Amino acid sequence: EVQKHSVHTLVFRSLKRTHDMFVADNAKPIPLDEESHKVKMAVKLRTEYGSVLHMPTLKENLREKGGPNTGDPYGHKQYSGNQGQELEYLITGTHPYPPGPGVALTADTKVQRMPSESAAQSLAVALPASQSRMDANRTAAGVGDIYRHAGISERSQPPGMSVAMVEAGGNKNTALMAKKAPTMPKPQWHPPWKLYRVISGHLGWVRCIAVEPGNQWFVTGSADRTIKIWDLASGKLKLSLTGHISTVRGVIVSARSPYLFSCGEDKQVKCWDLEYNKVIRHYHGHLSAVYGLDLHPTIDVLVTCSRDSTARIWDVRTKASVHTLSGHTNAVATVKCQAAEPQIITGSHDTTIRLWDLVAGKTRVTLTNHKKSVRAVVLHPRHYTFASGSPDNIKQWKFPDGNFIQNLSGHNAIINTLAVNSDGVLVSGADNGTMHLWDWRTGYNFQRVHAAVQPGSLDSESGIFACVFDQSESRLLTAEADKTIKVYKEDDTATEETHPVSWKPEIIKRKRF
Repeated sequence: EVQKHSVHTLVFRSLKRTHDMFVADNAKPIPLDEESHKVKMAVKLRTEYGSVLHMPTLKENLREKGGPNTGDPYGHKQYSGNQGQELEYLITGTHPYPPGPGVALTADTKVQRMPSESAAQSLAVALPASQSRMDANRTAAGVGDIYRHAGISERSQPPGMSVAMVEAGGNKNTALMAKKAPTMPKPQWHPPWKLYRVISGHLGWVRCIAVEPGNQWFVTGSADRTIKIWDLASGKLKLSLTGHISTVRGVIVSARSPYLFSCGEDKQVKCWDLEYNKVIRHYHGHLSAVYGLDLHPTIDVLVTCSRDSTARIWDVRTKASVHTLSGHTNAVATVKCQAAEPQIITGSHDTTIRLWDLVAGKTRVTLTNHKKSVRAVVLHPRHYTFASGSPDNIKQWKFPDGNFIQNLSGHNAIINTLAVNSDGVLVSGADNGTMHLWDWRTGYNFQRVHAAVQPGSLDSESGIFACVFDQSESRLLTAEADKTIKVYKEDDTATEETHPVSWKPEIIKRKRF
């Protein structure tokens, strides 16, 4: 009598029988079928690299593999541009293809185009030099390399090597190498800054500050409608200028002429002659309060920004409005000029930053990464980069296209002002009176300052409206809501041992966007 078993038992018995039959072959690799492997590799090659298979192949790569024929098991034909000369590149032809739709691809019907000799030669000439030639021609690092690698002491390869690899056609297969997980570089040590002078004299909030190019004095503008000039060394008042009928929001001293420019909430932009201490020019055109101004470093052009959502470019001499930069949809809070393109950068309460073409008077790039008002923008004095400050983040960008570099997170307040010096110390001043100091390259916050308000002021009056380094970059001046100007300097007694960098790479993370 046949014993009846459940389907479950029978399936398991069958599995066991199968396992016993093939137990000797268990975990053995399947023998490689040459033909199918060739097909598989050809498919892979076409799928992964189909778009670049027609491009030139480096000859030195082929030489390592034993020549063009031995290095190509799949029968792709090679063609050298000029057989008589030692060319750097071999120019390959197209893949074989049928002469028309519906025609089978056979040895008789296939068509294969080869480049003409002249085209091959012109392509070889246009291509960048190989790695070996670049190594032979390389001299000391250029200025661009020095700027690009400034402060990176742990560099293990000569400047330009990584760039050269790309320029040489990526012949090290960099695209195929596994990428390392990004790690935070160790920040450069900076001595802490300490408060050493508080200057009082204004009767209202001090809204703006600028140091003259000779580093002898500095100028401040205030909500008391006055502009005051102070001696930088002693902190004594030298001069008061009256003329604005509302808060003075911006001041700047020209390096090209003995002029001081100011702007205010009275819609006025004034040019003061410092030899006579009088207003000699007015620039009329803004329809609302003027929030900031900057001078072009190489040409006699003044740029102002206003609550009327525009920035205006003025000819300093003729007082003519050269361009009205329109495009922002809310008040423009800050404007900066530089000699290189883009020559004008604006930050606005519409949360965007715009990079402008000065000649055309049009926007080159609009950066929309910030989520809140951009009240401050600062350009690095040496690198081709800039930073923008907003309550959501401080962001760093690359010129000329405004490529995002990194976020500097942690200053959770309304950031009114940014300043940076050549050592890579970035300062952010906020509405709540806090000031954070950052290492520019790594974005590490190495110091936080909250100075006490002037006796007699309310604690709520502790905002920082503007900050600037003097020309020697050894002093930092801040314009504050307690009606004072505070002067900071580096602590000369501090060392890396007494003030170590409390830096943990696993904690400090760079957020993207």
